[in-house]
Parts: sequence; structure tokens; C-alpha cells
Amino acid sequence: MLSGLYLITDDNQDGKLLQKVEAALTGGTRVVQYRAKNSRPDERRKMAQDLRDLCSRHAALLIINDLPELARDIDADGVHLGQGDMPAVQARQLLGGGKIIGISTHSVEEALKAEAQGADYIAIGSIFATDSKEDTTQVGIDTLRNVRKAVRVPLVAIGGITPEGAYETLDAGADAVAVLSGIMADADPARAAKEYSLLFNRNKPNPNGRVLTIAGSDSGGGAGIQADIKTISLLGSYASSTLTALTAQNTLGVTETYQVHTDFVLKQLNTILDDIGTDTVKTGMLSWGGIVTRVAKVIADRSLLAVVDPVMIAKGGESLLDKEAHESLISRLLPESYLLTPNLPEVAALTGIEPRSVEEMVDAGRSLQELGARNLLIKGGHLAGDATDILLLGSAEYRFSSPRFDTVNTHGTGCTLSAAIATFLAQGYPLRYAVERAKRFVSLAIEHSVQLGRGHGPVNHFQAAMQLLHEGAPVD
Repeated sequence: MLSGLYLITDDNQDGKLLQKVEAALTGGTRVVQYRAKNSRPDERRKMAQDLRDLCSRHAALLIINDLPELARDIDADGVHLGQGDMPAVQARQLLGGGKIIGISTHSVEEALKAEAQGADYIAIGSIFATDSKEDTTQVGIDTLRNVRKAVRVPLVAIGGITPEGAYETLDAGADAVAVLSGIMADADPARAAKEYSLLFNRNKPNPNGRVLTIAGSDSGGGAGIQADIKTISLLGSYASSTLTALTAQNTLGVTETYQVHTDFVLKQLNTILDDIGTDTVKTGMLSWGGIVTRVAKVIADRSLLAVVDPVMIAKGGESLLDKEAHESLISRLLPESYLLTPNLPEVAALTGIEPRSVEEMVDAGRSLQELGARNLLIKGGHLAGDATDILLLGSAEYRFSSPRFDTVNTHGTGCTLSAAIATFLAQGYPLRYAVERAKRFVSLAIEHSVQLGRGHGPVNHFQAAMQLLHEGAPVD
């Protein structure tokens, strides 16, 4: 059955088409549609052959757009036809048995006709507004729902599909989502594809999604690797871990820290990734520059989707990173982050800007994006009034506010929040929904905290998870 992320190529990308497609395949693309009407026949054939070999290595399908003869000649997996192209019956005769034929449609009537003609899948769109193709008609989500009710073959939603739009189309019954500029125009097509491909984890049985946490140990159990594993497991995903440091601490503070040797950090990390793998990564306390640099390299080399919690300053104000680690965080890890989640003291340490308002938080966040962070969640808990966090999702801005609770039991909230975001991403939520749901989880965990110890106690992960799992998914 055709399903998953469906990539549509554009022109030759100044000679980088194969490189971009390979990156997208690394990120989880399952189907590639080669669209190149403006290329010379000899160039088109050579590129199609190269794409066929590339898709074969990644166990993905290659579909040729509009040109059944080319699909036949290079032994592609199938052809995609528009409403004005060769009839499906004729294309089937050209291709022979065992090949895939898809047909573009814009209505229930066209979809029913395509199914009757023997289409193996039906593309419906444009679902949303798009500039990637001229003379497109926007049909909307309701048409997709109606087509899903009318036909039995797989459906590919196409047209203007962002990750949030993809989440909506999957909810409406699409089996695959077709993306062009959302991946091909991205500076990091592997991570862009990963963001889309994770959406297909939705509704899988528990444990749903794999989350790898790279952090230090909190012997008191409220923060660090312990809080991460509690969060990931209670929310229904599979947790693996790489330990970077040991701490002797309780609710009153940290009394001693022992750093894990960098070689052993890497040994843990690569051993997990070579076997279990992961859908998302969450990083926390990384201690010193050698660990930061090597973790950043693994994230880059493997195109991992990383939620980076820049654990830099303890609650008591002491620095948790040496000078080399601070510099490595900015120059090496920050550009590899999918989401950076600093609090306001960490924003000040990273940028030299001390935000005193929501507007200044936004300005500081844009500065961090200029340094390479793809998306930002700036936590505003240190400002007066309701706790307002700012999500900078690319160029878009979203604000999340939550009430404050009269409690000192907030130890581990930053670790818990970033781990929850990584978990919900791994389970198939787009980033904005993952942040919204994670914030709800942390608020519940603070609200239901119980006093343990004589200082800043931990939040209540268990009660929060039980309540959240009985609530519905976020609705836009």
C-alpha cells in the first residue's frame, strides 16, 4: 500500500537535485515523484536512472511524472498522470503488470473515475494554497474527506502542505502527503523530511515513538535523565539514554558533579543509534566542550531531529558549562538544533540580551535564529505575571500562557518540558501542537506536585501523565 511521505522534485537545483533527494530519503521519504518536463530528454533519462538507483538503495518508490515511456525505459516503479495526460489503460499497457499508476484529481467525481480506470492511488489537491504550480485549484480539506469516503485506493494529499497541514490531511483520511517546496526549498531537506515523516507515527500502538535523551543524572530523581525517562515512558514512548555526567544532588542543591569521559558518551550514543535508533533526540546537561562538540557532530552526521535544552545555569545561579562548552554550544550545537528551549537567564548567556518583556523575548529569539537555531521556544517563567512562552516556528510566532502555582516544587520543569516536546514529536504531533501539549503536561505536573525534601521539590510526572492521557489531542 502506498503511504508515507511523498516527495515531488522540482528542477535540477543547480546540480544538487540528487543530493537533496538523498537527504530527503535519509529523513524518511518513502516515495519520490520525478517531475522534469523542462529538461532535455537525455538529461531527463540520466537523472531518472540515478534517482531509480538512489530510491532502490533507500527502499523507496520512484514514480515518473506524466511520462510513462520514460518510466518503462528506466524500469521505474510507476507513473503519475494528470487529468489531461495519457489514459490510465494505455499507460498500463505501456508499463506492463506490477507497476503503479497514480492519477491527479480535484473532486469526488474525478476520483471515482480514476478508481474505475484502475488507478493504484489517487492524488487529491490542491488541498491548500500553493505557488509551486501554476493554475492550481484549491479544493480544501472537506473535499479530501469526501473523496476518502468515496474511494478505497490510497489517497495522496497534495498542494501547499506544511507539517501542520499534513497533520490535518492525515486526520481527514490521507494515506500519504506530497511535498515539494517544503523539502526541496529547505536548507536542510533531511530534517525537513524527518519533520514530515514523523507525522506518520500517529496512532501507532505504545510504545509509540523512540526518544533518546542525552543528559546528566540527577540522584534526587527530579530532573536530568531521570525526569526525561519518566516523562518519555509515562507519555507512551520508548526512552533510551546517554549519560553525560553524574551529580550528587537533592532538593537543596548539587553537592558534587562527576563528568563522564567523552569517549564513553560517544560509545553509549552510537551503540544506541546503530541498533535501536531514535525518532527524536533531547539534549540536556552536556557539561563541557568536548561532549557538546561530539554530540553536535553525531546529530549533524545522522540528521537527527534534536530538541536542545541548553542547560547552562543551575537554579542557584551557578554555571553548569565551562567556557569551551559555552562556545561550542553556540557554534556547533545551536545550528544543529531543531528546537532550542532556553529560559531567560540562558537567553541572556547566549545573546547578551536580558529580556524584560515578551517583545524583547521575541527579539532575542530572532537573534538566536540568526545564529542557526531552526525553531525557538523561549520560556518566560522568570518574568512577572502569567508564565508566557514564545514559540518562534520559522518566521511564525506563537504565544503560550499558563497560570502560576503557589509552590516551590518546580525542580526539573525545563528537563520535563523539553523531554515531553521530543516525545510528542516522536508520536506524530507537529511542533506547535507538541509544544502546546507539553506545556499542558508540565502545568499539570506543577499543579499536582507533592512536597519531597526540604527544598525545591520535583513535579508530579505520574499524575500529570494520567490526567493528560485522558484529555483529547490539541485542536487548532
